[in-house]
Amino acid sequence: MTWLQRYDPLGSAVFSTCAAALPIVVLLGALASRKVRAHNAALLGIATALVVAIGVIRMPAGLALTSAAYGAAYGLFPIGWIVLNVIFLYRLTQEAGRFDTLRRSLGGLTTDRRLQLVLVAFCLGAFFEGAAGFGTPVAVSAALLIGLGFPPLEASAFSLIANTAPVAFGALGTPLVALAGVTGLDLRDLSAMVGRQLAPFGMIIPFWLVWAYAGWRGVRDLWPALLVAAVSFTLPQLLVSNLHGPWLAAIAGSVLSLVSLALFLRWWRPKRPSGDVANAEPLPARGEIVRAWLPWAILSLIVFVWGLPQMRKALDGFSALKLHVPLLDGASVRLPPVVLHATPEPAIFSLNWLSATGSGIFLAALAAGLLMGASPLRLARTYLATIRGVAKSLLTISAMMAIGFTTRYSGMDGTLGLAFAHTGPLYPFFGTLLGWLGVAITGSDTSSNVLFGSLQTVTAQQTHISPTLMAAANSAGGVMGKMIDAQSIVVASTATGWHGHEGSILRYVFKHSLALAVLVALWILLMAYVWPFSALVVR
Repeated sequence: MTWLQRYDPLGSAVFSTCAAALPIVVLLGALASRKVRAHNAALLGIATALVVAIGVIRMPAGLALTSAAYGAAYGLFPIGWIVLNVIFLYRLTQEAGRFDTLRRSLGGLTTDRRLQLVLVAFCLGAFFEGAAGFGTPVAVSAALLIGLGFPPLEASAFSLIANTAPVAFGALGTPLVALAGVTGLDLRDLSAMVGRQLAPFGMIIPFWLVWAYAGWRGVRDLWPALLVAAVSFTLPQLLVSNLHGPWLAAIAGSVLSLVSLALFLRWWRPKRPSGDVANAEPLPARGEIVRAWLPWAILSLIVFVWGLPQMRKALDGFSALKLHVPLLDGASVRLPPVVLHATPEPAIFSLNWLSATGSGIFLAALAAGLLMGASPLRLARTYLATIRGVAKSLLTISAMMAIGFTTRYSGMDGTLGLAFAHTGPLYPFFGTLLGWLGVAITGSDTSSNVLFGSLQTVTAQQTHISPTLMAAANSAGGVMGKMIDAQSIVVASTATGWHGHEGSILRYVFKHSLALAVLVALWILLMAYVWPFSALVVR
């Protein structure tokens, strides 16, 4: 049985768009309130999505329920699998007493909390985004910041704000590889275009991060160090994305930024230290520092190797299973103008249990735990405690992904996309915000590119704008939606042990997400029409 998606089920673009937006409004409204826990908000959201899909769009109930179940399964694997194992490693390091040493080792570079925030959330977080993506950078950064003494709200919010500029090149370029696949555009052209679109924001984010934490005085005090972090990240990411491709752009920028800032802080100190300064303590012995960083070094190495295409291919060769989702695979058909031609939506669950990023993290946690002296029994007990600790968060992530998949297979995302497309000359601005909305809904720049990439290219051709510019804008705008997507917020609250306060995190970061998304959209608008910015566009 096949079912043709309907993008105007109510015979009115306005009413149909309002109906399609209702699950998102319910979800975010419940999260933003102070009364509804995240897992309950997610359950309300998926219930609303199913009511709209079945009752308004007239999607067959079996297809709607199957799409929700498919999304829930995807929330557990691979996303929940990543979160579970990162928290497992974090608990092991806590039990071994390594976090205190880690905190003191960073104090050897700087006792200034503002600079620690840039080092961990921006520089180190960008590395994990480039190597793994899919929740890993937020989980690791938030956990490290908690270990350094940041309150849960700050650790969560600033990890989310920092995880922006490298997102389009995350997981070794996965979002752009997917974008090239659905649009037919040249991958290297897309990589170059996104690199140019995000270059100003690589320069902005370290300053924005410190401003959000410490105000303008913090920016004035730290601007030399912030400039070093920004330039040493942005320039490599820009060059690699334009000269090589998307695979190593974020990793190159993050590594050079971390090393450059660490070296700079060996001889530079702010003239006016922050009032919020970590206690000055004796620097641990070199051996203690090495042992404290060893678990995270193991994690970095294994995650990076696990993400290499050659490694993934080798592991998938004898372990991956591709399961066609019964009833759903190929049953929901996308139609023009969302796509060029009628296209059945595939529904194939990849059970790549060995090559999954979470499996690499699990192996790293086991190796690190054994090196820290934990017995197999201790490892098992800690793992069971971790499962109990993140159970509600895993439920929340599953429900969030169920909303995204129901939205996709019912065509609600297409209805919302078409609403953005009917904006005439302002389409570059609103098309960029469509990417932002796509990530906010799905929790993934990759998913947003898959959902809206084709729509962006079709609409760009109709409005005589570069398709490469607008396809890339979908990804560049999407990175600013990463900080408000429910999946990332739940990952942050889980990593900081602050479950139940997801609404507080959302309220804190929403204004930053919207403001940065608008700035990206204005930048894309300039690139579309105004010289000399238009000279940067890949035609």
